[in-house]
Amino acid sequence: MPHSSILVVGSTMIDLIAYAERLPGDGETLVGTRFQMGFGGKGANQAVAAARFGASVAMVNTVGDDTYGAESLANFAAQGVDTTYVRRVPGSSGVAPIWVDGKGMNRIIIVPGANLQVPAALGVEAVGALSPAVVVGQFEIPQAVTAAAFGAAQAAGAVTVLNPAPAADLDAGLLAATDWLVPNEHEFALIGGGVLDGDVAAEDTAITALANRLGVSLVVTLGERGAAVLPRAGTITRVPAVPVTALDTTGAGDAFVGAFAIGLAEGWDAVDAARLGAAFAADSVTRPGTQSSFADHAGAAAILASIRG
Repeated sequence: MPHSSILVVGSTMIDLIAYAERLPGDGETLVGTRFQMGFGGKGANQAVAAARFGASVAMVNTVGDDTYGAESLANFAAQGVDTTYVRRVPGSSGVAPIWVDGKGMNRIIIVPGANLQVPAALGVEAVGALSPAVVVGQFEIPQAVTAAAFGAAQAAGAVTVLNPAPAADLDAGLLAATDWLVPNEHEFALIGGGVLDGDVAAEDTAITALANRLGVSLVVTLGERGAAVLPRAGTITRVPAVPVTALDTTGAGDAFVGAFAIGLAEGWDAVDAARLGAAFAADSVTRPGTQSSFADHAGAAAILASIRG
């Protein structure tokens, strides 16, 4: 099992998940089929996903002084994620109300709460103390915080992986310190790459153009169509999705990013790292929930062995 060190600078949320056969329209009330509360936040999800592979994983974040904050810290401990660099602050923790329809597709609203209070110095301190192989970030905490941590990481020789979600304008300082940008197709469009409509030649042209314009290596996750991997100054490789019957796609992107970070931390080439991400994500959508849908340690080990033996 991997023993590399991964640092996740990102968010912690409590997921409030409502399931229904279809989602309501404007002004409409529907009766759902069930409700589930779980642990989430893109940063926390990615940290837990990486930890399932047995890596040394630490989190940089702030949680509120409410019950959700205490529960989040207890969950990190149970998941084997180091919380030395997680702080509690006055106010509410982050929450994410989620709707999931009968086809497993979701819609999500996040309320960041304490996630907006992460101090930039905390991420820099964590990088210096832990010397991680890979540092992962997202957009659910202030971009300036992630930029500071990524700058310290690159100076120390670590690889930086940015999942630009929820989609927003990219801070120039953060972009300059990003090695790998990992959007899904919707985020790709919203950050200026255009719509990816299934025409492979046109998609490859758009992906190459965005990577060149931003000056990053790029992995675009495409759901059932797999992922497109473009190392800086390289060529695009298409990684196929693993065919499964999806029950709930919540957290699949985070599963991909956490596993992709594992592959990079282990020194794998980016295509094999993306294959690991695709396999781990596909497995996750066969179960409901977010972190609860991720393969356990034995399952993660089997997925890893299926990619690299």
